[in-house]
Amino acid sequence: MNWLFETEIWIGLLTLTALEIVLGVDNIVFISILSGKLPQERRRSARRSGLALALVMRVLLLLSLSWIMGLTTPLLSLGQFDLSGRGLILIGGGLFLLAKSTREIHHRVEDTAETTKPAAKASFAGVLIQIVLLDLVFSLDSVITAVGMVDQIGVMIAAVVIAILIMMISAETIASFIERHPTLKMLALSFLFLIGVNLTAEGLGFHIPKGYTYFAMGFSLLVELLNIRTQKRKATIPIHS
Repeated sequence: MNWLFETEIWIGLLTLTALEIVLGVDNIVFISILSGKLPQERRRSARRSGLALALVMRVLLLLSLSWIMGLTTPLLSLGQFDLSGRGLILIGGGLFLLAKSTREIHHRVEDTAETTKPAAKASFAGVLIQIVLLDLVFSLDSVITAVGMVDQIGVMIAAVVIAILIMMISAETIASFIERHPTLKMLALSFLFLIGVNLTAEGLGFHIPKGYTYFAMGFSLLVELLNIRTQKRKATIPIHS
């Protein structure tokens, strides 16, 4: 129990937990958008199931660190690009996100108020399969970050569990907020497109500092929240004839 009194371990745990939460924001956004295609009564269950699967996947990956580190070994070369197992997974996930976000944006732009055809509801199993596929990509990124920050496997697992529990608590609020504001949903889809570009570039060996991406996302979100607040204030101002 000596680790309880080691400051370095606690600092590592807090720092890694904070990073896991930041890295998990894009996961929550993706899960919120996918679960929004389900009937209202099944959305909460889908969000919790998706995050629970993410937790299981990350813990399993942490328990197979030797396999994770082996994914960084180049498997094949395409011109000047040396592709590893990790790179191929990131490229696959990035392309999936690009295709998914583009398709969802297309549907939202093309669907008009005059459309009488009801939107098709996705199946619960189909949504979970898509969540699992993207969880694998996000989990891989999360685990590699954990391995690079701390040495103790127990600290890594504790940080992942704490981060996922916090995300489970906040997922409902984030999803409800996105559902209430259609412009935010479009912004969230744009974030997923940006993340897809980043994952694809990372898989090809082009490192884009995450700080740039999160700054762009944060700034865009701030502007949109200001727009929403302005619209609410205008709606409350009485119109005098």
